[in-house]
Amino acid sequence: MLELLLEPEQLSASSHATHNSLVSYEAICALSFLIEGTVNNSRTIHPLHELALWQPCHGQNGYSKISKTFSFPKLENWLRSCLIINPFGMTACLRSGKKLAWAQQVEGTTRRAKIACNTRVVPEVSPMVIMSQVYKQTLAKSSDTLVGAHVRIHRCNESFIYLLSPLCSVTIEKCQNSTFVLGPVEASVHVHSCDNIKVITVCHCLSLSSTTGCTFHILTPTQPLILAGNQAISFAPFHTHYPMLEDHMAQVGLATVPNYWDSPMLVCKEGSDASVFRLLPPVDFYTFVIPFEMEGDTTETPGGLPHAYQKALNQREQKVQIWQKMVKEACLTNAAC
Repeated sequence: MLELLLEPEQLSASSHATHNSLVSYEAICALSFLIEGTVNNSRTIHPLHELALWQPCHGQNGYSKISKTFSFPKLENWLRSCLIINPFGMTACLRSGKKLAWAQQVEGTTRRAKIACNTRVVPEVSPMVIMSQVYKQTLAKSSDTLVGAHVRIHRCNESFIYLLSPLCSVTIEKCQNSTFVLGPVEASVHVHSCDNIKVITVCHCLSLSSTTGCTFHILTPTQPLILAGNQAISFAPFHTHYPMLEDHMAQVGLATVPNYWDSPMLVCKEGSDASVFRLLPPVDFYTFVIPFEMEGDTTETPGGLPHAYQKALNQREQKVQIWQKMVKEACLTNAAC
């Protein structure tokens, strides 16, 4: 990566760095987009170019105040010696974060649910909540721990997961046969390598990659992004509510309009639109009831339903009422049954 940032005159005839190659300060500023860190294990995060200019590091990274450049070999060795596992990442969170007893071990299985939060490790940024290997469970939380959190859901199977708080971002990876009901998501929801899952949420942006047979009931002000490797995706209107939903939407700056749930964008076109996604037919549409009591003012789906879907619900309800009326007027007795 460092070689790519070198000026042409700093490269050998074979286009590689030499012992005398120099790296410009501007190149280090560019690397700050990818690398940041701390000084003496403090909790204040600095971009790479600020750390590289710190006086005690000059001897190690080869910085010259005269030329305002870095010695390539010394800079490379300095970076290698200082790199550690990302403290904001999934591995560090599960290893060092606070364990959350939100799920129970299921008898007869060797899988153990792992749920952790990194607030103790990196308290100055939005917390990360990791949920991994939740299996055959219904898990519901509305918690201060979740407010503004980056949530990663990994390898969950045959479960119902309700996270009813305003969230910052959500990533769902390698999950199967599960339903995820999410509070409003301020940034993005990304779903990768999942099979037969259902996601119900209000979010700013939704993106999908390598998913099969999944259904998304969404309210979003941007077009859902369909990346590579998706098959048999269904999009449907957002169709549920819980008492604090509209308050949570206001907290993350999301409204009911515009709503582009039905206008997905194929970013990587690998086949016909019909083979990749469809809009759920109204005849297959049902509302979703969140079965938990909470305080709040929201009593119906924000923004209502599109006309075709509301009409399908009304017709189905009308048929039920007609059937109930027929049964009542038939004056059936036990003998008749």
